[in-house]
Amino acid sequence: MTKQIVRSGADRRELLLPLFHGKRVGLITNPTGMTKEFVSTIDVLHQMGVLACLFSPEHGVRGEHQAGAKVSFYTDEKTGVPVHSTYGGSLHIPREVLEPLDLLVYDIQDVGARYYTYVYTLSYAMEDCAAAGKPLVILDRVNPVGGGMEGTILERPFSSFVGRYPVPSRYGLTVGEFARYINATEGIGCDLTVVPLEGWTRDTFYDETDLPWVAPSPNIPTVEAAFAYLCTCLFEGTNLSEGRGTTHPFEWIGAPWLKASELAERFNRKGLPGVKLRECHFTPTFSKYKDTLCHGVQVHITDRRAFKPFETGLRLLWEIRQTHEEFTFLPPWKEGSPAFIDLLLGTDALRREDFDPERFLKEQGDKVKAFENAVKPYLLYP
Repeated sequence: MTKQIVRSGADRRELLLPLFHGKRVGLITNPTGMTKEFVSTIDVLHQMGVLACLFSPEHGVRGEHQAGAKVSFYTDEKTGVPVHSTYGGSLHIPREVLEPLDLLVYDIQDVGARYYTYVYTLSYAMEDCAAAGKPLVILDRVNPVGGGMEGTILERPFSSFVGRYPVPSRYGLTVGEFARYINATEGIGCDLTVVPLEGWTRDTFYDETDLPWVAPSPNIPTVEAAFAYLCTCLFEGTNLSEGRGTTHPFEWIGAPWLKASELAERFNRKGLPGVKLRECHFTPTFSKYKDTLCHGVQVHITDRRAFKPFETGLRLLWEIRQTHEEFTFLPPWKEGSPAFIDLLLGTDALRREDFDPERFLKEQGDKVKAFENAVKPYLLYP
């Protein structure tokens, strides 16, 4: 297959030089922030003599931390610049840290799922830049799962760091488009510049481009895992393993009590497009059911363009809930907070006694269509 030739924002040096020349620049990035020649954006800006400091999201600027690990202040060994955390403590960048900078740059590969935290690191940075009167530049990157939209529209009472705004679970935007949309609709007022992609179209998946893939986080090692994440991330809010601690995170889900063979056979009879389930067995090395044999299913995506990851994941969760008395939702992170499944879904509808998956998917589908129309003025790519 011929690969689509694409340049990410970081590759467009002809646009970067005028923006950054003579400036003191802060950079929010991680290992995905690199050029097609595998040069880190950290090194690009350091070689330009403009890099003043780094900001670390979840997993760290070098990707050295697992999900949820706290990242503290330290000095980057290679460049000698200070690294400030944007995860684990305050989500905001202190005014005194921004004050010496001329501008802030964001360069991180996203996965196109509302539950993923990096876009909220960006959103808080946008608010902080607006308050401090500092410009923010986004080096745009491909949405790896393309421009399709699906899922729920988050309800405001369930806003959190795994879903902050009323956008779809699969929101179908690049990071630059996402930022343009929330900057306007949320009234953030950030002085925002997007260095756009060159050569990308919305119907193109990441591995259909000539861009090298770097795992955005330890549990999304492949593009296939990014598709699966849209499907099975909801299981993080349940007592099933979502495959963390295995070689197939988010592609495998299971538990010691799951009737795997029956589940796979029954679910496959539903004939959902672009997907088949296969019985599998695994023992996680960390996270849920560490060192315990789990019986489960693997999500095999047979046709990405036909596959509806959110609908598949929701129907799979509902099927397990209806057929396994051992199934439970996990409790809230802290007393008085919504259940984690509510934060992931952006609604508590799934836990209500009158939940009907057919009605729910129809209602949410109508909301997603309305979002598709509302977001059109902020799109950058055909």
